[in-house]
Amino acid sequence: MLAPSDWGRGFVAQDPARSTPGTWAVLDGGCRWQREKLPHGVLASTSRYSRLPGREGKGTVKVTAAATTHSSVLGADDQLGTTLEEVLRCPQQQPRTDERITGLMSLGTPFGAREQQYADDSVLEAGQYVEKGGAQSYRWMVARLGTVVVAVSVTGAKGRTQPELDQLGTNALAQMLTRVQQRLKGK
Repeated sequence: MLAPSDWGRGFVAQDPARSTPGTWAVLDGGCRWQREKLPHGVLASTSRYSRLPGREGKGTVKVTAAATTHSSVLGADDQLGTTLEEVLRCPQQQPRTDERITGLMSLGTPFGAREQQYADDSVLEAGQYVEKGGAQSYRWMVARLGTVVVAVSVTGAKGRTQPELDQLGTNALAQMLTRVQQRLKGK
């Protein structure tokens, strides 16, 4: 899991800083995100929430790092399939009471397709994160290596360019995948 400092200089923990142990995020029938008890086949799941406070005319960037370990490759693969399909079922989602993600689109890319050489499978979601302060860009990047699924989200802010935000997410996902590869070596 990425600590705030792993995202870069100036990042700090959000409040809350972590998800509730023994739970994972589930999109319910009303397209609202809820934390639920880990299902059979999911060994562990955790999320950490960080932010880069705004300064010098730039807004606050919010980021999430999540990791889930399954008991089987099939279970991890199902998580990516579900992630890809949820956007079709819920192109507008509610992560918290006064926040919405709108205009969601997703793209799945298995290993070897479109030059994707870093994971067994990956999904990218893109849309707009809408809260009291207005709408900002939103990216959710998910990748699977064997039985482990890692993901990062990046919510943009005033004065932040899309390439800057995309690079932030790409770097964070790469760090997490490298850590997974290092831990899986020899197992």
